[in-house]
Amino acid sequence: MTKMKAVLLSIFLTMAGAGLSAAQDGPTPAAPPQELVIQVEVPAPLHAVWQAFTTSEGLTTWLTPEATVDLRPGGEWTARFPGGSTGGGTILSFVAERELVISALAPDRFPRVRAERTRAVFQFEARGESTIVRLTQSGWKAGPEWTSAYEYLVAGNAQLLATLHKRFVDGPMDWKKIFGDAAGKEK
Repeated sequence: MTKMKAVLLSIFLTMAGAGLSAAQDGPTPAAPPQELVIQVEVPAPLHAVWQAFTTSEGLTTWLTPEATVDLRPGGEWTARFPGGSTGGGTILSFVAERELVISALAPDRFPRVRAERTRAVFQFEARGESTIVRLTQSGWKAGPEWTSAYEYLVAGNAQLLATLHKRFVDGPMDWKKIFGDAAGKEK
C-alpha cells in the first residue's frame, strides 16, 4: 500500500469514526449532515504546517502552482488551478498556528452552494513532531445540489488533507512535472 493510499485510508477511517462516509447506500438524503469533519496527522512541526497552509508561498508547495493567501479577516485564501478553476474562499478569522476560518467556495459545478458558501474551520494542533490538521465544514443546507456538493467535498477535502500530508513526506510538488507548461503563473 502506498503512503498516499494509507493516508487516505486513515482519513476515511477518521471520518467513519465521526459518523461520516464517502458513499451512502440507498436514496440520497434531502439534506447533508450538519458538519463534515476530516482530520489528518501531518509529519511536520506545527510552525511548518501553518506556513504551508497560510502563506501564498507555502500553498504553492502542495496545493496548486498559483495561490494567494492574504492572512487577515476579509483576505483571500485562493487556489487557482491550471485549466481555470478556483477554490478556497474568504478568510473570516484566524488565530496564529491554531485556527483558520474561511467562507468556503464550492466548486463551479455547484453554483448555488458556491454563491451561498459554507464555513470551513481548519484547526492545527501540535502532537510531538507532527501536527493534527482538522477540518470542520458547516453551513450545509437542504436540497439536491447541497447534498451533491457535500458528497463531492467529502472526497475532495480528504484528498486536500492527504496532499498536505504528502507534501511533508515527499517534499514540495514539482508542478512542471505534473502540469507541464500549464504550471506557469498567469498574470
